[in-house]
Amino acid sequence: MNGSDEPPLIAVLDYGIGNLRSAQKGFERAGADVRLTADPALIADAAGVVLPGVGHFGACMRELRAAKLDGLAISAIDSGTPFLGICVGMQMLFEGSEEAPGIEGLGVLPGMSRCLPDGLTRPQMQWNQLDIRLPGCPLLHGIEDGAWMYFVHSYAVDTDPDLVVATCEYGIDVTAMVGKASLWATQFHPEKSGERGRCLAQNFLQQVTSS
Repeated sequence: MNGSDEPPLIAVLDYGIGNLRSAQKGFERAGADVRLTADPALIADAAGVVLPGVGHFGACMRELRAAKLDGLAISAIDSGTPFLGICVGMQMLFEGSEEAPGIEGLGVLPGMSRCLPDGLTRPQMQWNQLDIRLPGCPLLHGIEDGAWMYFVHSYAVDTDPDLVVATCEYGIDVTAMVGKASLWATQFHPEKSGERGRCLAQNFLQQVTSS
C-alpha cells in the first residue's frame, strides 16, 4: 500500500482494445491514482486492479493474452488484490463465451457468457434497474435496490447463483454483477452510470484502501 497521505494506486489493464481511458477517468474522479498500464511491476505493486472491456469477447481475450496480461490478472486475483471487471471484462473472468467458441476465458469464475435470447433487441443499450440479490456487498454500499445503471451488451453471464450480487430484468433476469471475496465484476458501466456509478467506484476505492 501507499502511504496514508497518498491515494492508492489502481492499475487499469491496458491491452489496447476499447475505450480504456473511460474506465481510468471514472476511478480518477473517485480520488484514486489510476494508471493505464501493461507494466508487470506496476500491476504487481498496485493496490487494486481493473479489467475493462468492450466489443468482441474473442478479440479481447486474444489481445489480453498477446499483451501477457492474462497471467498477471489471475495472479492479482489469487493474491487477494481487490479486482474489478467491467462489461466484457466481467465476461472474460469466466470460462468462455458463445460469442467466441473455442476461445477460453480466464476461468477464475465458473460459467459462460450466453447470447441474449431471440426476440430481445441486441445489444441491450440502455439504463436499467438493479435487483440487488446480495445487499451486504461492500461495492453497493449506499446504492439502493432499483438503482439505475447503464448497460451495453449482447451477451450475459450464466453462472452459480451464489456468485450473483445483482441482476436486471431484460426479458430475462440478466446477471448484472457478481462477487467473490475481493473479486467483483459488473456487466454495466460504472463510469457511464452517473452518481450511482461514482458511488460504486468510491466503494471499490474504499476496499482498495482498507485491504
